[in-house]
Amino acid sequence: MSTATITSKGQITIPAVVRTALGVQAGDRVEFVEVVPGRFELVAATQSVTALKGLIRKPASPVTIEAMNQAIAAQGAKAR
Repeated sequence: MSTATITSKGQITIPAVVRTALGVQAGDRVEFVEVVPGRFELVAATQSVTALKGLIRKPASPVTIEAMNQAIAAQGAKAR
């Protein structure tokens, strides 16, 4: 297990073994994700938004704005 000390400015140095495992370098961003109250995971946030391309497939048929508005209105009416 690796540990780090928080400075008076609230900064920490991520240990080298952790940086290597995450694949992060100087200048990269990391996220702190709360998995349960009081427990966080450190996640590398190094991928650009272009890495998401192709993650969601295109719909079989295009949906019109009118159809979207009707679906939103129908869901809103159910919630009341």
